Amino acid sequence: MEDYLQDCRATLQESRPLHVVLGNEACDLDSMVSALALAFYLTKTTEAEEIFIPVLNIKRSELPLRGDNVFFLQKIQIPETVLIFRDEIDLHALHQAGQLTLILVDHHVLPKSDAALEEAVAEVLDHRPIEQKSCPPCHVSVELVGSCATLVAERILQEAPEILDRQTAALLHGTIILDCVNMDPKIGKATLKDSKYVEKLEALFPDLPERNDIFDSLQKAKFDVSGLTTEQMLRKDQKTIYRQGTKVAISAVYMDLEAFLQRSDLIADLSTFCQTHSYDAVIAMTIFFNSHSEPVRQLAIFCPHVALQMTICGVLEQSTSPPLKLTPVPSIHPNLQTYLQGNTQVSRKKLLPLLQEALSAYFDSMKIPSGQPEIAGASREQVDRELDRAGNSLISGLSQDDEDPPLPPTPMNSLVDECPLDQGLPKLSAEAIFEKCSQISLSQSTTAYPSNK
Repeated sequence: MEDYLQDCRATLQESRPLHVVLGNEACDLDSMVSALALAFYLTKTTEAEEIFIPVLNIKRSELPLRGDNVFFLQKIQIPETVLIFRDEIDLHALHQAGQLTLILVDHHVLPKSDAALEEAVAEVLDHRPIEQKSCPPCHVSVELVGSCATLVAERILQEAPEILDRQTAALLHGTIILDCVNMDPKIGKATLKDSKYVEKLEALFPDLPERNDIFDSLQKAKFDVSGLTTEQMLRKDQKTIYRQGTKVAISAVYMDLEAFLQRSDLIADLSTFCQTHSYDAVIAMTIFFNSHSEPVRQLAIFCPHVALQMTICGVLEQSTSPPLKLTPVPSIHPNLQTYLQGNTQVSRKKLLPLLQEALSAYFDSMKIPSGQPEIAGASREQVDRELDRAGNSLISGLSQDDEDPPLPPTPMNSLVDECPLDQGLPKLSAEAIFEKCSQISLSQSTTAYPSNK
């Protein structure tokens, strides 16, 4: 694998048509490994002397935000220097020159910024339900499994098992195990096909790491935020929502709220983060396990716009579908409101539609121009009435979105264009792992301590 990746970098220096295998914008472990392994397979099995180049769909500077990716590359002994990142290849220029063929792996919907590249897409390999209106008109291969790496492993082992080296096998093996939460049948992430190809890889390479060992080390690396700046911590696992020109970031932060609040220059860092990325507010959902292995969720809402902060806090405090059971925590700054979240089953995924509808209802009712922090000519009582109206219209329309889907729990996608769980089997994220582990921990603690019921 390493020698092949060195050849890929050398190919970039040549003026020739390129076949690019592009992972998704999240560039989680599944996306990265699927792109690397599929490009490797296509290069080894193409009769013509063509090289398929895997491209990680992030800037090189963003790789440290993906701790499990960094850890696994080091463990498998693949230097980061041989990888090719999105800011190191101009796909749009190649397409305009007629020199680009694109294969999408672990996604099938290009963002608006890449819409022009759809003409160059020749193949799609994904493990989420197809969005028919958005899918490129090309050969599309989709199967609802727990990890896209499973589909890549299947293609290699069925069509060219002789090309599989231990390094590539280890990448696929560890990724499937992480995505499928160690193949635990109680959690229900792994399909029969996921389990089948993990077993096949282990049969071919008996010296692959034990499942528990690789899962524990990858999961620990995924949640590790030590050494990250506040900005990196917020960007590590971030979603963004837009309404009426207003932009709000929601970040999962894997540490105790108290420790987060004690970070040096936190308020200045939050202000800079909002200014740099044009956010009107940033919401940090801190999540961790306490000493009794019980899940803890907390919220920190930073917003310099008083009316917007009132909207967000009011809707979250008053929400009954789902109830967050928030307890305010003394704030260190007027622009920062913090809470303990009593209902630990409300994950960020369930918080997102609440915030989206809150912003939409509020700005529709108030007719506030984009970015205006205050309501000109409005009294406090008028503001409160409008906030109540926005919150009530939101709550009445949310019950269906927050009901658990009829299908068994399935991995969650981490892309911006994610599919909800009740539409099929998307991809696993750090937040999805935490949510499922939270459910297990709560179940175990209830069983172990029945007197606490």
